[in-house]
Amino acid sequence: MTGATPYRKLYWMALLLWGALFALGGRLVDLQVVQHDRLQQLAAENTVRKIERKPMRGQIFDSHHVPLATSQPAKVICADPTLIGNWRQPVAQMLAPLLGMDEAQITERLVPRLHEEDGKTNISKYVVLKRKVSLDTWDKIQQGMASLHAVCPESKLSKQDQAFFRNLRSKAVFAEDDQVRVYPGQRLASQVLGYVSGDDAQTGLSGLEKSFNTSLSGIAGWRITEMDKRQHEIVAFRDQDVAPRDGLNVVTTLDAGLQNIVESELAIGMDKHHPISISSIMVRPRTGEILAMATLPDFDPNHPGASPLDALRNRVISDIAEPGSTFKIVVVTGGLNEHAVTLNDAFDCEHGHFFYAGRTLHDHEAYGVLTVENIITKSSNIGAAKIGIRLGQDELYEYIHNFGFGERTGIPLPDEAAGLVHPVKDWSKVSIAQIPMGQGIAVTPLQMVMAMSAIANDGVLMRPMLVNHLEDGDGKIIAQYQPESVRHVAGLPAIHDIITALKTVPTRDGTAVAAHLDHYTVAGKTGTAQKVEHGQYVQKFFTSFIGFFPADNPELCISVVMDDPKDGHYGGLLAAPIFHAIAERAANYLNLKPDIESESPPSQTLTRNN
Repeated sequence: MTGATPYRKLYWMALLLWGALFALGGRLVDLQVVQHDRLQQLAAENTVRKIERKPMRGQIFDSHHVPLATSQPAKVICADPTLIGNWRQPVAQMLAPLLGMDEAQITERLVPRLHEEDGKTNISKYVVLKRKVSLDTWDKIQQGMASLHAVCPESKLSKQDQAFFRNLRSKAVFAEDDQVRVYPGQRLASQVLGYVSGDDAQTGLSGLEKSFNTSLSGIAGWRITEMDKRQHEIVAFRDQDVAPRDGLNVVTTLDAGLQNIVESELAIGMDKHHPISISSIMVRPRTGEILAMATLPDFDPNHPGASPLDALRNRVISDIAEPGSTFKIVVVTGGLNEHAVTLNDAFDCEHGHFFYAGRTLHDHEAYGVLTVENIITKSSNIGAAKIGIRLGQDELYEYIHNFGFGERTGIPLPDEAAGLVHPVKDWSKVSIAQIPMGQGIAVTPLQMVMAMSAIANDGVLMRPMLVNHLEDGDGKIIAQYQPESVRHVAGLPAIHDIITALKTVPTRDGTAVAAHLDHYTVAGKTGTAQKVEHGQYVQKFFTSFIGFFPADNPELCISVVMDDPKDGHYGGLLAAPIFHAIAERAANYLNLKPDIESESPPSQTLTRNN
């Protein structure tokens, strides 16, 4: 019996060994087969990282490649609260002046917090302190973090404390790639350019930034790689590395020099007349190119939140109002084109009071008999009304449509209004008399200047062109835009006649002598439109002048519109002088060839002007 004991022990040892091997095999099967996918995912979560590689947002240029909007590399400053421990206050004290933040605010953000993720409660190891931080500031932060442990020499610290300080200075505060949108001209063309969101996405929220957001944004890249326990990349194990594609650049038709001229002259008008707003658009009539577009008050897109919402709105495309007498170009052109009138036809303007369809229409002067040409020269409401009555409502409506009113121009900017043009079936009995003088219809300033540009362009209405092309970072053109005609508004004989009439406006006999230029023949029209509030006309006005020059070979068409100036309301007295200042400076800037010899300007003595 005793001899069997060793064999029994061997038996039990073998049994235990086989049991252990069986258990180990089962465990291996469990780990390698049953839990393989879950464990592989956990391992990947701990070591494999997908790093997004953000593209740089494209730039916006003027027509001479002057940068109007650009992006610069920056950093998002982040922190891991679990690595800061009791050093929150010293860290916050160092960061506060560099980040321009309150020390207490930073300290509060550095407190470790619990958060739920995939049904698990974890301590947050990631907090954003500030975005859009310059690279120089990030360098100073790194230097500041490296100096925090200097108060306790490393040689006197335990290994545990040494490890803590190594993490504190190298990993506790870290940075991610970012970019900041910069507008070098500050307020220059602000409503046209728009602005972007303040987050890391940099999404365009208005203007060209919004219209061309997809092209400007580019396409993100990514990198899939493995990290060591210190969260440093193991380059040899980098699996995928797809470079981002930076956004395209938008090259506009704007000229920064002309834009500056327009804005500086509008600022003078703003200070002098104190309107709610003042706007101007400069167009090249032959192509429809927008060379300048501005509205005051404006804003700085570098800091859009610092300005009221009204300043962010591009009023020349989004605001509609009755145009007043500038709209007379539509009915007179229509009458001439349909041979309903000639420039020499005479109309009795009833000495300033015309009773029609139960309403009394008024002129600003007690005019008697005026020719069609003089109706434009003097801006007679009654004369325009009688031309409209002779033309007829169906024909008048057709010309309103042909000139582009009641529909969006198609300019590549968001929030454009279509204006308000009622169908003929909804007209009242007096509409045929009121609409010719710019009442009972609502337009945008852009629609009005494009209509005048159509006359300057031999009767061809152009679509406003704001972007010339899109290009990549190497200057290769990706998309080229061309001038686009919409339709003919009238034949050449009628166009030549209406231009002849419009040339008389900036003369001694006309309503806009202040628009006269010494070296260029100007054709234009004044406008004074009474504002409507709560369905009633009030003693507030939109005041305007739109003109082009040289009149027989136009290079520029310029509009000036004021909303409720405080020291008058006649376009010839308030808007025309601003047109004159802009036009004179623009002609010198572009070195335009004069079409007339130098002459003494006409007398500035005016009576009442529309």
